[in-house]
Amino acid sequence: MLALIDRLPPRALARPGLGGGEWSPKDLIGHLESWEEHALSAIAAWGRDEPAPIDRALREQGLTRVNLAEVARKARRSVPAAFASAAATHERLLGVIRGLPAERWSAPATSRGRAPLGRRVGQILVGTRDPFAHDSAHLKSLRAFVEEHGRPER
Repeated sequence: MLALIDRLPPRALARPGLGGGEWSPKDLIGHLESWEEHALSAIAAWGRDEPAPIDRALREQGLTRVNLAEVARKARRSVPAAFASAAATHERLLGVIRGLPAERWSAPATSRGRAPLGRRVGQILVGTRDPFAHDSAHLKSLRAFVEEHGRPER
């Protein structure tokens, strides 16, 4: 994903039209960051033996409204701020995951749950049916955007 984004000139990073819609590459990065933030919040909640906030939000609002609200929340950020924030969130998530003992990773997320914490985190970070593969769900539309607005591959 980042290799594709690197082919875009700076002015295209905030240009709408990704996937034929209103999102820009900056919005896509913010969208992916939001789901990593949801994963971090879920891990923290599960550590307190509480439900993940994203599970409640999805039940009450649905996926589309959750996604739209998150993109709107981040819309005013500059391109550099959006990318820096997403990189920091990604590193924070990797650090939290690395810090989880293997037994915690494979144990149920909460005392009431059955699915292992690792699977639940993977489900939050899913975009298709594959755990931890959210970005792959957006690659086709990003490739098309880059073909239209980007520099040729080197």
